[in-house]
Amino acid sequence: MPTEPRASILIRDARIFDGIHDEVRTGHVRIEGRTIAHVGSGEPASTDADVVIDAGGRTLIPGLSDAHAHVMLIGATSTALLAAGTGFSYLTGAAQAQAMLMRGFTTIRDMAGDTSDLKRLIDAGVLPGPRIYPSQAGISQTAGHGDFSMVYDRPTLLGGTQARAEELGAMRVANGREQVLAAVREQLKRGASQIKLMAGGGVASTYDPLDVLQFTPDEMRAAVEAAGDWGTYVCVHVYTGAGIRRAVDAGVAVIEHGQLATEDDIKHMADHGVWLSTQPFVEDDHDYANPASAEKNRRVCAGVRQTFEWALTHGVKVAFGTDLLLDPSKSDRQSEMLTRMATLCGSSLAGLKIATSGNAELFRLSGQRDPYQAPDSSDDDSADTDTPHRNHLGVIAEGAWADVLLVEGDPTRDLSLLGDPHTNLRVIIKDGRVYKNTLPT
Repeated sequence: MPTEPRASILIRDARIFDGIHDEVRTGHVRIEGRTIAHVGSGEPASTDADVVIDAGGRTLIPGLSDAHAHVMLIGATSTALLAAGTGFSYLTGAAQAQAMLMRGFTTIRDMAGDTSDLKRLIDAGVLPGPRIYPSQAGISQTAGHGDFSMVYDRPTLLGGTQARAEELGAMRVANGREQVLAAVREQLKRGASQIKLMAGGGVASTYDPLDVLQFTPDEMRAAVEAAGDWGTYVCVHVYTGAGIRRAVDAGVAVIEHGQLATEDDIKHMADHGVWLSTQPFVEDDHDYANPASAEKNRRVCAGVRQTFEWALTHGVKVAFGTDLLLDPSKSDRQSEMLTRMATLCGSSLAGLKIATSGNAELFRLSGQRDPYQAPDSSDDDSADTDTPHRNHLGVIAEGAWADVLLVEGDPTRDLSLLGDPHTNLRVIIKDGRVYKNTLPT
């Protein structure tokens, strides 16, 4: 559990990676309340603070982020979720939220799940956990990636009842322009900061091969229009080039996954300024008893390296996420998956930038629906620009939210250090509260 809220925290003699610049500089950071008040070089002029942390030359970095998390769905298997009461997913979600924070992930973008109550309690300081950018329910068509009804169940549009995934608020099945509009508006009503659609086949889902297209162009445009009316954006689950192109042409802002795209598809994204939120998968990140799903998983994982290479070559903005779900034994892979970014991005520094200021730039696409707008400029239109140094998360800068980690060693040179957060994260501060401090007092 965290310390009591403090008026001020001074971190002295740290090597500071600010999330933006390549240089790591020695200095100190002063936190006042929930925000970073001062970043200075050399020794601080005064050590007058409620909490003084002597970093001893360790590296201070911004809090990490996961742009494709499932905090409500990682804590239990699908069988357990189907068999348990509604409260089960909330209790496991709370436990997983705390575990994510203790791995150094101070912010996540949740990509399907009813996080509204959990987020409220975390933001109030009642429960430990990361900041959450909620999508609420992922929106699927009938027979789409998010349709978890049985094959013999009648679709809700034809008089059937909701599947358990819809009852839990993890998914919403919608068909046709009117239902898509209603589904998008329902998630916005429940606090979504962005909207997620299923625009192509999935690995875990039963009915849809990877190559199928989901949602018509008109249905996608309806979702984009409804989200745009609320000042936010639509992202889509899709692997293939045909699905990516349909989504891009409909005005979608972010592609989730994309590992089966061609180079021309990636160039199409670059030409339209569309983000790629992708994951550094290896095959055993997920286990599938169904041979068809196992083969789909193999194909997706085989495309990971090439997708990263093309995206970086053509200047597509890349976000880091994990997409771990329905297997609590794999939840701590979140840290290991981050370490893979060093190889895929060319260096530890490049990977760390994406997981800090890079992801934060993506989060700011939520505009006025951003639940964590810059504390000193929430009414300032300039806060909605794409300028990276304006980020209020993922950076160590004056006026930013006070989410920082003190690392044993230098992760800008060796990202693998963050693969062992229990040992190498010596201090975890989120929202100006100390959640972990293993340094001598």
